[in-house]
Amino acid sequence: MTRPFLPLTARSREEAHRTATPLELFFDLCFVVAVAQAGASLVHAVAEGHAGEGVASYAMVFFAIWWAWMNFSWFASAYDNDDVLYRVVTLVQIAGVLILAAGVSRAFEEHDFLVVYLGYLVMRVALAAQWLRAARHASSVEERTMCRRYAGGVLAAQVGWLALLFVPEGARPWVFLVMALAELAVPVYAEKAAPSTWHPHHIAERYGLFTIIVLGESVAAATVAVKSGVVENDALNELLPIAAGGLLIVFAAWWVYFVVPAHDRLTDSRQGFLWGYGHYVIFMSAAAIGAGLEIAVEQAVGKAHIGTLAASASVTIPTAVFLLSVWLLHARYFKVGPAQQAVLPGASLAILLCSFAGRWAVLAAGLVAAVAVAVGVTLTARNPVTRTARPS
Repeated sequence: MTRPFLPLTARSREEAHRTATPLELFFDLCFVVAVAQAGASLVHAVAEGHAGEGVASYAMVFFAIWWAWMNFSWFASAYDNDDVLYRVVTLVQIAGVLILAAGVSRAFEEHDFLVVYLGYLVMRVALAAQWLRAARHASSVEERTMCRRYAGGVLAAQVGWLALLFVPEGARPWVFLVMALAELAVPVYAEKAAPSTWHPHHIAERYGLFTIIVLGESVAAATVAVKSGVVENDALNELLPIAAGGLLIVFAAWWVYFVVPAHDRLTDSRQGFLWGYGHYVIFMSAAAIGAGLEIAVEQAVGKAHIGTLAASASVTIPTAVFLLSVWLLHARYFKVGPAQQAVLPGASLAILLCSFAGRWAVLAAGLVAAVAVAVGVTLTARNPVTRTARPS
């Protein structure tokens, strides 16, 4: 950083060696605090037998976390100039997600979204300020229009989200659905004027890093749960299958996500929207795997008020959703022939069936995931066409 204040101008999409910055990594780390809080609240809700309410609240809170993270990431990919003002506004967004994280438990337990809304508001107003600053330094009328549309859309959506604080509880899912669609429409509308100059390799790296952090949070949460179960209940025999299966699932999830070069799918804005939006399911299911492992541990030691099938499904369902969504978003574009295409969908179905394996369900799911990886690697190695498509 040579000067404290620089013009916030668009960066080139062809820029070489574009990588994530330390500020972006710090941003991701702080956002995972909110992910962890949402996961912990989901565990509590499901373990107490309130799975429907818990999943609904989790989907709403996770959308706020993911959407704020995603909007920052794509803006930074196009406009990050790393000057003092840019850093300060980014730190304000980090403060916003920490406020949001502080309100997660209250949102789950009392259905009070005030603190969550305030945290989200801080993040979104800060982002709108960045877009207005970019508009001021835009190099063309079209780019200025695009930046102003982003800013206006972000601010207008905050007015709509206020309805969550005032409508009856039964109407909140509908308010969420309408406002989520409105938020998703803002980038589509804004970039009709001109596309933002996000960097494909940089975006793919940012999403990959967040995937790693979310999977790491799942490992950490499951490890703490297993440790507590062993220390407090002396239940090592009951927990070993869950621990082993959970580890295999997380390892397989990492392998499946990174086995193909995701940036090759980011060829234009349309593909970028589909790929970026689809990661809501990937990130949410990846985080839910950790929550599911905690639920399975609590059920195994008798602390959860649910049956074995429900506890097993809390792991197998998000695992299957993760594998299938990764296949849908980018893995299938690099598969050749019906055998390769069938691996991940087939594994997803098999993992769902593992839900009925009783106390061995998580281990069985982990073994299926590991076998899916092994079969995929073998089929790829035997086919010279796909072998050249794999990343070095």
